[in-house]
Amino acid sequence: MLGRIGMPELIVIFLVFILLFGAKKLPELAKGLAQAIQTFRKEVREIQQDLDVNETAKTATITSAKKDTSNDYAPSTPKRNWRPKKEGSTDVEKV
Repeated sequence: MLGRIGMPELIVIFLVFILLFGAKKLPELAKGLAQAIQTFRKEVREIQQDLDVNETAKTATITSAKKDTSNDYAPSTPKRNWRPKKEGSTDVEKV
């Protein structure tokens, strides 16, 4: 039922605004609407910047919190036994 708004419909809406608010008030209403839109866009930009800053801080924290693998052994090499040998023991362990 509600199709596209064409030029005749826009003219009727404009005439209704003129009748309701008067020709003198329309520029003031338009100016107020423009300021509201500017304020809204400014706030949206600030929120996006805050989110971007939080996202970069989060990724920096995740990157720095990764496990330090510099002392890990490679899976292809056998793991060394770093325990000190007990006195009087041999290299071969008894099972």
